[in-house]
Amino acid sequence: MERTLVILKPDTIQRQIAGEIIGRFEKVGLKIIGMKMIHPSEEFVEKHYYDVKERHGEKVLNGLKQFLGMGPVIAFVLEGPNAIGQTRKMVGKTEPFSAVPGTIRGDYSNMTYARADDINNYIKSVYNLVHASANKKDAEHEIGLWFSDSELWEYKTVHELFI
Repeated sequence: MERTLVILKPDTIQRQIAGEIIGRFEKVGLKIIGMKMIHPSEEFVEKHYYDVKERHGEKVLNGLKQFLGMGPVIAFVLEGPNAIGQTRKMVGKTEPFSAVPGTIRGDYSNMTYARADDINNYIKSVYNLVHASANKKDAEHEIGLWFSDSELWEYKTVHELFI
């Protein structure tokens, strides 16, 4: 079984739509094997986004540190066949305005890159509700950073027991 990390960002928590989003993952059969709510420090966010500065620049990294630091987040690990690909498909494109309807970002947000970059706007990051591991390497790094082995659970769902 494959595992992936999902983070419900501060905008999700502040809008009180965490339950709706979590339910979408459960409805497709992905299993939650670990979950916690924390307020990440800038240092922790930098460890999570360890390669963002190199790939996208310091401005993007600073925006992410500010954004994830503005309130608590809910982090959870999903497990299931093709969990990474399934989760990425459900989340949608990074820019919510470009995400198609039916995806989490497409259904719950309309933030654009231009709005995030607007110098007159207080927003310095793309408020896009959720983070999902991009690939197997990132999933392993992120899960290991956010969760210890003792915080991840093994159990059988009803579907696994009877199907």
